[in-house]
Amino acid sequence: MSPGFASNAPAVAAVDWGTTRMRVWLIDGQGKMLAERRGDDGLITAQQKGFATILEGHLAAMGAPEALPVIICGMAGSRQGWLEAPYVTVPAPLSAILGGAAKVPGQSRDIRIVPGLAQRLADAPDVMRGEETQLAGAGLPARGRQLVCMPGTHSKWVLVEDGAVVGFGTWPTGELFSVLAAHSILRHSLGEHPKPVTSDNPFFRRWCETALGEGGDVTSRLFSIRAAGLLQDLKADDAAACLSGLLIGGEIASASRRHGAGAEPVVLVASGALAALYQAALGLAGFEVRTVDADEAVRAGLVEAARENGMIARIGAAR
Repeated sequence: MSPGFASNAPAVAAVDWGTTRMRVWLIDGQGKMLAERRGDDGLITAQQKGFATILEGHLAAMGAPEALPVIICGMAGSRQGWLEAPYVTVPAPLSAILGGAAKVPGQSRDIRIVPGLAQRLADAPDVMRGEETQLAGAGLPARGRQLVCMPGTHSKWVLVEDGAVVGFGTWPTGELFSVLAAHSILRHSLGEHPKPVTSDNPFFRRWCETALGEGGDVTSRLFSIRAAGLLQDLKADDAAACLSGLLIGGEIASASRRHGAGAEPVVLVASGALAALYQAALGLAGFEVRTVDADEAVRAGLVEAARENGMIARIGAAR
């Protein structure tokens, strides 16, 4: 039996390295998780302390062997990261994207970083890092057309056809919510610490339906949230729900129009409260939804990247 298939022994370390946080998993040769660590050691911290220092600290704490290979996705591969992993231009097959991981030089162990994606259209330039790995782990069919929604600070909508990414777009919905809530006139309506918005909040649902019904034209409705506080005694928590519903509904209306959403289900890659909000909003928009847990998807995508780069063997390969 190949060492890559030894049970209960780590074969590769998989790392999701974000801007503010990182997650590290030890994976065996079958692709199963053996251990996990999470920390506030994202890109910003690593730029100061050193990427290798932080990574080796996590691996040592997990008892990882010194020669254990590492596969990384996310902001560690950005221009400000450990090593800029060049963007792959779409359209591109997911397998080819993962297989093009860039090797970090000068390290005692084999460390590779999955590249991001670039859409180089003159009228719609766009980039992503990290989401390509979630896509690869989302269990998308090898054939057919898939429209994937990946919500977050910068939500991505991705069109995948026959296993290849053919196009995508970014809607900075989460960032817009934060900016408007803290730095616009709406800060007086939402207050400093509104409660988290829930998918069953009637204000969220009503304002989401409004945005959907008006094709995503949200700017003309934003000031109405302030006016409702002055004239209708709209409370801070409900004002937050209005803003969330308006922005998410606007995103869905705009994205579905751009990508020509049809009768096929939307694949929603999300976790926790954000998944619940988007499930509700997509339902209001009339879409059937298949939800994939974002944490599980990125881990599965990293496992697939390790296989594409020969770090662990493929299941069913000759032993």
